[in-house]
Amino acid sequence: MSEIDLDSHIDSATKALLARQHADGHFLFELEADATVPAEYVLLRHYLSEPVDAALEAGIAAYLRRVQGAHGGWPLLADGAFDMSATVKAYFALKMIGDSPQAEHMRRAREAVRLRGGAERSNVFTRCLLALYGIIPWRAVPVMPVEIMLLPKWFPFHLDKISYWSRTVIVPLLVLMARKPHARNPKEVSVAELFLEPPRQLGPTPKAPQQKASWFWFFRVVDDVLRAAEPWFPKQPRARAIDSAVAWVDERLNGEDGLGAIFPAMANSVMMYDALGVPAEDPRRAIARKSIDKLVAVHDGETYCQPCVSPIWDTGLACHALLEVGGERAVAEAKRALDWLIPKQILDVRGDWIAQRPNVRPGGWAFQYANAHYPDVDDTAVVAMAFDRMREAGQGDYAAAIDRAQEWIVGMQSVNGGWGAFDSDNEYYYLNNIPFADHGALLDPPTEDVSARCLSMLAQIKKNGGAAGTDQAAQRALAYLCRTQRHDGSWYGRWGMNYIYGTWSVLCALNAAGVKPEAPEIRKAVEWLAAIQNADGGWGEDGSSYKLDYHGYEAAPSTASQTAWAVLGLIAAGALDHPAVARGIEYLAETQEPDGLWNEPRYTATGFPRVFFLRYHGYAKYFPLWALARYRNLTRGNARRVAWGM
Repeated sequence: MSEIDLDSHIDSATKALLARQHADGHFLFELEADATVPAEYVLLRHYLSEPVDAALEAGIAAYLRRVQGAHGGWPLLADGAFDMSATVKAYFALKMIGDSPQAEHMRRAREAVRLRGGAERSNVFTRCLLALYGIIPWRAVPVMPVEIMLLPKWFPFHLDKISYWSRTVIVPLLVLMARKPHARNPKEVSVAELFLEPPRQLGPTPKAPQQKASWFWFFRVVDDVLRAAEPWFPKQPRARAIDSAVAWVDERLNGEDGLGAIFPAMANSVMMYDALGVPAEDPRRAIARKSIDKLVAVHDGETYCQPCVSPIWDTGLACHALLEVGGERAVAEAKRALDWLIPKQILDVRGDWIAQRPNVRPGGWAFQYANAHYPDVDDTAVVAMAFDRMREAGQGDYAAAIDRAQEWIVGMQSVNGGWGAFDSDNEYYYLNNIPFADHGALLDPPTEDVSARCLSMLAQIKKNGGAAGTDQAAQRALAYLCRTQRHDGSWYGRWGMNYIYGTWSVLCALNAAGVKPEAPEIRKAVEWLAAIQNADGGWGEDGSSYKLDYHGYEAAPSTASQTAWAVLGLIAAGALDHPAVARGIEYLAETQEPDGLWNEPRYTATGFPRVFFLRYHGYAKYFPLWALARYRNLTRGNARRVAWGM
């Protein structure tokens, strides 16, 4: 390894990160998904016949044209493969904005769609959109009767049995599917040309690749029965079910942060109110509509809509990086950020999770600015560990916040010893086989990355004098992680891409829990990380790693954030002196830009495996800094082992 001026690289990155800190102390970076969200935003405005904002639409059109793939369609992530639903929505939005179907980029997109079987192959959510626009019939959309709202909890399908994001998206959608409204669409734009057969003749959705045939065809029969019976459903229970759905949404509107604080749920809530005749000036509809506009990101010449915002996550992780850097200013700014987080802790009992854990007091943080019904286990663990680090630095007393967070997380542990992101024991896997669930993301089961973060928190807090009584939870978590290690030594990453993220997370947890570096689980993981390092010294992995027939790591271009995860994981595993670590540090130093940050256009995070990926614009700003600072601290200090959970 060539001589690197670590101090210079770290100082430059620290200054660049702090320059992006908000005046009140918190951090927030943009969160980018694929073309579907900005496309749906445009189509929502035309669905409601809102006044055309020419400048906004021009910016979105510029963005959509730029992210079009070489294959003619739109991918789910940078340089990704063609995706049918993303392409149909992007084409529809551009045509709605005014792009001529004869334009070269539109012709290429249309040919790409038709070459791959036509818009008939769109997923269920795209079919819902096309049905709302009257392009396809509602018989082409799986039946989801609004009477679901009246089902008892013991019933095989109940809102408590699906994930938070599914609940918030589905409940207003149930009303839309019951009322079957028609988009105003004042320009009368259609995309019938994307279909190989007349779209009004489109039949039911096919089985998705991840769905089991036996379950799927059973539910298809149920779907057929419901479709035949739905016109005969009694009017009074249906009216009661609609009222129940509206009341459910009203309770969770979440102010200007929106239903579930995620775009699809927000958009559905606005369309639900519209379908019921609620006027635009009604406070509920007005605030629901305003919440969507707050997701719009405007740049010079381009505009897009974010799927949600990530201030708690960005602030917590940025604080860890700053605390690792150390020094008076970095610690002081981290403390300002953590003090901003204190009032964001959710301490009142409103969350949907109480259906599974009614006796557990809340104490978590959400992912977004506000989302009181849905605190996030992962965010809570990250924030609690940052508070604990600051407390150990003698910079404040955060004991009350830490104790409540720990109590809530222990209470949310699933029976198998792991944790999901928002719910516990959310493992009703048969539901992913219903025709509506072709995206395969209806549930929030325990995963290795979230479980590792929780174990890290429990172990770190106990080590630093935290509350007792968590040993059993930690042991169950450790057992869960040991049995979920893959044969090649890696761990799955549900929310970050993918096995690099999962392996980093678990290695941090094993170290915090006191597992020795010579343990076979750790040795195998170190060998795997070293084996997949790229020739340039970095690490990379892309969305194809989530494919159903995954048989092992496939090479991908290096990124700064994934390299940082690998380096941090190796260091946590006690491999500070491994040559792979030095090469990874060298890669980060060499790829740092003159502004002190790293350019990372590739997507390294996951919304839903295989169907929705994320690019956190903050990941390349704090993870590489964190890795460089940790390497400097351990190579120069007396301690050679990471003292923290992350």
